[in-house]
Amino acid sequence: MKRWVWLTAGVLVIAGLAGLATARLVGRRGSRFSVLLTVVSGWLAAWVLWGFAGGLAAHYGVLQTYDGTPFTILAIVGGIWQYRTHVRRGREPALAVFVGGQLLWLGVVLVLNGVLSR
Repeated sequence: MKRWVWLTAGVLVIAGLAGLATARLVGRRGSRFSVLLTVVSGWLAAWVLWGFAGGLAAHYGVLQTYDGTPFTILAIVGGIWQYRTHVRRGREPALAVFVGGQLLWLGVVLVLNGVLSR
């Protein structure tokens, strides 16, 4: 499963870079390809960082368990929402969607580990 996620993300990043290079050659900045590349790389970086931090927290006993698999669903839905928001409303509202997704995931992790119910 992780191979397919990495492969898909890699293809999207490469396609975004190719689109970005093409848009810059033509003279258009801020194209949809560059927005796509930004969104995909941001959510991919968040997935890696959450996995690292969650694994460390579980290893050292801060969390009982950490399963980053559901974050994939959040990243896909949040990425689509962030991309659409960026295209329609601009960069700042799209960044609010990204930060909101991260806070939602933090809440999910805390609830699943019983941290908020103590």
